[in-house]
Amino acid sequence: MQPLFETRECRKGRVAYSLFAGTIMAAICAMCFYWIISQPVRFKVCRHSTFKERLLTREDKLPGVDIFVCTADPVMEPPIMVTNTVLSAMSFNYPPDKLSVYLSDDGGSQFTFYALLEASNFSKHCLPFCNKFNCAGTNAAEKEGCDQLPTLVYMAREKRPGWPHNFKAGAMNSLIRVSSEIDNGSIILNLDCDMFANNADSIQEALCFFMHEKSGHEIAFVQHPQIFYNTTPNDLYSNNMHVIVQVHSSKFNLFIFVFFILRICFDFCKILMINKVEFAGTGSYDAAMYCGTNCFHRRESLSGRKYLKDYRWNSDIEAKKKAGKTSQELEEASKVLANCSYEKDTQWGTQMRLIYGFAVEDVVTGLTIQCRGWKSVFYNPKRAAFLGMAPTTLDISLIQFKRWSEGLFQIFLSKYCPFIYGHGKIKFGAQTGYCIFLLSATLSLPTLFYVIVPPLYLLHGISLFPKVSSIWFIPFAYVFIARSVHSLIEAMNCGSTVKIWWNLERMWMIRRTTAFLFGFIDAIIKQLGLPRRHLHRLQRW
Repeated sequence: MQPLFETRECRKGRVAYSLFAGTIMAAICAMCFYWIISQPVRFKVCRHSTFKERLLTREDKLPGVDIFVCTADPVMEPPIMVTNTVLSAMSFNYPPDKLSVYLSDDGGSQFTFYALLEASNFSKHCLPFCNKFNCAGTNAAEKEGCDQLPTLVYMAREKRPGWPHNFKAGAMNSLIRVSSEIDNGSIILNLDCDMFANNADSIQEALCFFMHEKSGHEIAFVQHPQIFYNTTPNDLYSNNMHVIVQVHSSKFNLFIFVFFILRICFDFCKILMINKVEFAGTGSYDAAMYCGTNCFHRRESLSGRKYLKDYRWNSDIEAKKKAGKTSQELEEASKVLANCSYEKDTQWGTQMRLIYGFAVEDVVTGLTIQCRGWKSVFYNPKRAAFLGMAPTTLDISLIQFKRWSEGLFQIFLSKYCPFIYGHGKIKFGAQTGYCIFLLSATLSLPTLFYVIVPPLYLLHGISLFPKVSSIWFIPFAYVFIARSVHSLIEAMNCGSTVKIWWNLERMWMIRRTTAFLFGFIDAIIKQLGLPRRHLHRLQRW
């Protein structure tokens, strides 16, 4: 008998739908993964306090401190700003014979050189004045009745066509070599040229960590937060980033509801107080991130030494370089170390010192130091140790965030991914803390989804949310209200205002749909080895 009906499996569109469903599942898994890795830093947050008055009893054992200030462009970084930073560094409350300030000028500008020369002459009058009236550092020169001032060194690296100079990382490595020949201070403080000292006792506070009897020998660097003084009253461009928040609406069906919930969870990982939670939480796992400025380093750890349990600090090696050499001899020896070909066929920039090849060489350098067994501390004192200048226009701010997000994501895609390179070397909480920042470029994808889809639903007359009378309205309302109230409370606890909180929400929407998106695309293109079209952009390095 002939069958009365037949069944045929519909294969049309199966491949396309499978691909679509697979991408959605991958996106959901990715968002859940990001939310999960953001939690350890919140469950373990430590605060540090120092007792610098106890350190003063060991003044005879204080180590030498070399301060590195880097500049590259006399137009974007005016000499007056650079010299102000240098003068503030010379004004620290620290014995002048143990303090040296080095300025690296990659621009080789005559304006910067002569400005520094004038600042050097001015310091002979400025620093004693500050000592007398206690309006800056209480440098020991005046108290000891001598005219000694901190050592001041100007360096302009040799550059030749065809020889990579490796931007700021190259400048830092050159400073490490030159300073080791001149003063060889055991502690190195590196500052951006727009970050001036705001607390004369910052060196003493940092040394409380390095010179601690029980754990001081384990610490590689002490990182201070970046705080800016030139922001508008309501922080229009959200430069200080007290709290990072973001939330947007969703649509009513099961698929959209899942994305809505995940998106809120995804946003919760950014409802974090950068300086008071994220950095502090990562530091609680002995792996505070190196941010490229406002950081005190142990010279040995920065120079590539591995930490061993029997390691003990020997400060007697500091004076051996400078002893018995004239200024001219030191200058000639330093020229060789600043030569552009000095690093050829060496481990500089690969296995030791600052790592080359990344836009954010500071973060990857800090990670490699920690993977060699060292620990690090994030220290956020009540009085900001350093204050800097933030971008004053939207375009420069977005360019800066684009560079950061691209460089951080590049690290995640490289062999230095914390889950791979740091496996078994740093704690799991530290690995997840790093990835919160390394994956920031991926935040552009869910944000872009919520920027594009709502207008499309609106144009097609599709309801975005369930009716108030519907039971499905409850989870939407609860998650949205709870998240918003929570983020606002955190912002207020950080000293923000409602306007600052609102500006932060607005700026993170702009950053995710512009800077983070282009940073993500550029990182992927570079990883695939495809040619890139460089947009016109302003960079400091």
